[in-house]
Amino acid sequence: MFEGQPQSEIDALAKANPEFKQLYQQHKKLNKKCMDAELGVLPIDGVTLGQMKREKLLAKQKLLRIYENSLN
Repeated sequence: MFEGQPQSEIDALAKANPEFKQLYQQHKKLNKKCMDAELGVLPIDGVTLGQMKREKLLAKQKLLRIYENSLN
C-alpha cells in the first residue's frame, strides 16, 4: 500500500499514532482474508468478500489521509 515509502516512516507513524496503527493492522488483516478468499483458501460468499473489500478500501483511504497529513 505504501510502495516506495520507507518502512521506517510507516513504522514511526504507527508508533506515534494509535489510530494509524489500528487501521494499518486492520488493512493487513483484511487484505490477507481477501486474498485467501480469492484463492479459495477461505470459503466465503461473494457478498461477504465485497463487504471486506469495501472495508479494506475505506481503511486504506483513511491511512493515506493520515499519512499525507503527517507529512505536512
